[in-house]
Amino acid sequence: MKKTTLKTADTKKSSITRLTRNSKIVKAIINAIQEKKGENIISLDLRKIPEAVADFFIICEATNSTQLRAIADFIETDVKEKIQEIPFKHEGKVAQQWILIDYVNVVVHVMMPDIRKFYQLEEMWSDAPMMEHKG
Repeated sequence: MKKTTLKTADTKKSSITRLTRNSKIVKAIINAIQEKKGENIISLDLRKIPEAVADFFIICEATNSTQLRAIADFIETDVKEKIQEIPFKHEGKVAQQWILIDYVNVVVHVMMPDIRKFYQLEEMWSDAPMMEHKG
């Protein structure tokens, strides 16, 4: 009798080639944010944190709700155009305070400054190596 094995999320995640900061998707997202003048751009490398939901978080700020929406929309269209990746889902486009774009292994957070200060994602994931990306 043939033995079958089920792949759990953990097994699946470890068998996939892990991303790096030099991966096409990470670079494409950061470039899109920079092109739309997103501010205080950082990436958090979550690969060594077992409970992390993604390999990377990319966090940036917008100065107003119009720019917040423009950055989020441009990330989606530019990444799709340049590397043929579409997000698994996105949230927050209605409230326009914090837009989350989930590419499964990379999660992008486009936030208004006061929301970013309140939730302090960098502090919550302080054990993850952080890199600043200048515009």
